[in-house]
Order: sequence, then structure tokens, then C-alpha cells
Amino acid sequence: MWVHRVTTFGAVRGPVLVAMAGVTVLLAAGCSQGASPAQVAHAEQVAAQAQVHKDAIKQQQDAQVAHAAALKDEAAKVAAAKVAAAQVATAQAAAAKVAAVKAATVQAAAAKAAAAQAPVPTLGQMAGTFGVDGKGFGLVRPSTVFNGGDPSGLVLNVVWGSWGGPRAVGTGISDYSAPNQSVAGGTQLPATIVAFNLGTCDGKLMYQAVEWYFPERGQVFDPNTYENICTGTYVPNP
Repeated sequence: MWVHRVTTFGAVRGPVLVAMAGVTVLLAAGCSQGASPAQVAHAEQVAAQAQVHKDAIKQQQDAQVAHAAALKDEAAKVAAAKVAAAQVATAQAAAAKVAAVKAATVQAAAAKAAAAQAPVPTLGQMAGTFGVDGKGFGLVRPSTVFNGGDPSGLVLNVVWGSWGGPRAVGTGISDYSAPNQSVAGGTQLPATIVAFNLGTCDGKLMYQAVEWYFPERGQVFDPNTYENICTGTYVPNP
């Protein structure tokens, strides 16, 4: 605020301080009838410069406050963006996990349905030599297998450990006759039975060969000696 111009000070015996626009101006002693126009103009000029300086400082301070506020607002926006990005990433990961579980469930169900619809092989069929008095042929996982001949051709209490693959393996009880021993003198021992040569016979899926042996007597599986249960013949033919 500008001070009213002073028209007279009376007799000034010492230095006088005059406040103009917030600035104290010193009027020298010796002024008798009032400040001269030049003195007043100078005082006003000094006061105006002081006001300009004060306004400049105020503007600088306001600018600093505004800049700080802008930085704070920008930091808040960046933090909010990071939180939003993290939430989106979490949601996407959860959705991907759900989709993966769903896809695995669908695949498992499809595999199970396909397995249920797939044909299950039988143990050969009733044919040839084994088709007269034979047992277990044409069945799935039969517990008794008999080729219709002497007791050595009978396997009882068969428990299959596998079925449906290239080979089906089970265990049971059968008559063992030592070399040069008559069948009548045979002894019942644990036997391993193997069904193999999985394929199609007469349009049906089946194991086309079967054979059993006695591990306790040192015997092992021989795929070249078996009963052909597709045609009902021995291989090799005795």
C-alpha cells in the first residue's frame, strides 16, 4: 500500500523514518518545510522496487509450492498405476490357473470317455482245438483258462495284474510235470500266465496268443511257444 504523500514535516531536527509500501525510508535531518518532490519520488521509487522484489519472491515461492504439489500428485499417480498393474497381473495369473485346471479336467474327462468307449480285448476266442472243451477264451480277464486237454493245460485262480496293453500278465495255479515225468504225476505250483499278440481276429480285438510257465522251476516266458487262441492251434505244432 502506498503511503500518503507528506506535504510538510515542520522543522526536522533529526533523521525521520517513513514507512512506504512496507519499506522504511530514511529522510535526512535538516528538512525544514517538508520533503522535496525529488525526495518523495525517490522514496516512492525505492518502495516500488521493494514491492516488485517482494512480489517476485512470492511468485517464486508459489511456483515452488505448485511444483512440489505436482510432484506429489505424479508420485501418487505412479503408485496407483503400479497397484493397478499388480492387480491386473494377479487377476490374469488367477484366470490362467483356472483355465489350466479347467483344460486339464476336460482333457482327463475326454481321455476317460475315450477309454470307456474303446473296445476291451478278450482272451482269444473259442476256436479249433480249444473250442470244444476250452474255458476262459473269448472272455475279459478270465479267472480260469483251460485248453480242453490234460491237467497241464488248466490254470486256476488267475489274477490279472494288467489288461489292455500289448501284453496282459497274471498269476494262477497249474500242474507242473518235470521232464520225462507223466502228466498224472504232476504237482500244482504257482504259474505266470501271459496273453500277447494283441490284434484283430475275425473282426474282434483280442489277445491271439497265451502261454504260462513256472518261475519256481526256473522257467521264463518264451514268445515262440504258445497257444494260438485266434485259430485254436499250438505254436509250434506238436
